[in-house]
Amino acid sequence: MSEAYLLVSHGSKDSRQQVMMEGLAKNLGDRLESCSNYDASGGLLSPTKCDYRVGAAYLELQPQSLQQQIVNFSKQVIDKGCRTLRILPLFLLEGIHVTEDIPREVELAQQILGADISIQLQPYLGSYWGLQNLLAKKIADRSLDGKIIIAHGSRRVEANTSIEAIAISVNAVAAYWAVSPSLKDIVFQLVADGKKKIVVFPYFLFPGVINDTIAQSIQEFELQDRNIVVDVKSVYNI
Repeated sequence: MSEAYLLVSHGSKDSRQQVMMEGLAKNLGDRLESCSNYDASGGLLSPTKCDYRVGAAYLELQPQSLQQQIVNFSKQVIDKGCRTLRILPLFLLEGIHVTEDIPREVELAQQILGADISIQLQPYLGSYWGLQNLLAKKIADRSLDGKIIIAHGSRRVEANTSIEAIAISVNAVAAYWAVSPSLKDIVFQLVADGKKKIVVFPYFLFPGVINDTIAQSIQEFELQDRNIVVDVKSVYNI
């Protein structure tokens, strides 16, 4: 029986995010199209065509609610014989969107669709150990003078603990876009501690206004104090 996947991100006024989301969905769908069968001993059997469908949806800043996007996508895949839809939240922190907003929209969509399809909400992307391990490897260079991981941050304080833990493990400091401490606060703190070369690692999946603003802010820091160098490194290229 075929399965379908729906990637869910926050949504943005910046068209770059939607372009990359659509590209990611297509790339994943292409990768899932061909798979291989294995026998009980692990031996490779003949390749098999697998019937997977992957789509993209957005929580906010869209003409339709996420609930309606899920319903529309479900109807498309139901017509093709699909009876299972897995929702993959592409969120890095376990904030309100992950714990409340998306589950509510999924539940409402399931009520509309009834027994026609089973909608299964999967763990959010940032909860996967492999992703956190990748981030740690990207910024583990001990030769760097000062390291900052800047994430969006959440009003749900416990959602930020994963960022704090990663930062500590690689001798970095965490900063946040939406809550304190801000990037400016942490840069000034490191400068006060005598750091001269500071590297900022934005913890975001896609390019957008926030990343652009971070880059602009860093230029301003350097203009204010020409004795420091602040660089930005890309953590993900999806």
